Amino acid sequence: MANIKSAKKRILVTQTRTARNKSIRSAVKTAIKKVEAAIAANDKAAAQTALSAAISEISKATSKGVYHQNNAARKISHLTKAVNKLA
Repeated sequence: MANIKSAKKRILVTQTRTARNKSIRSAVKTAIKKVEAAIAANDKAAAQTALSAAISEISKATSKGVYHQNNAARKISHLTKAVNKLA
């Protein structure tokens, strides 16, 4: 355990940021799973609505610095490609 006051503060800040990032990542993963579930069910309408929600979540996470811009773009691209393949 840290003895220096500033180190103790850094630990608290790190814990706060970690919890926030974990929450945001979890929301993104849930949104992605919803899109994938709709794709598996072969439901194009549900997949498209889930996709727009997922893109929104991913974009929010990127703007908050949780995901790198290229990582977010890759996730969005994969999901969009999968939804567009549905007949």
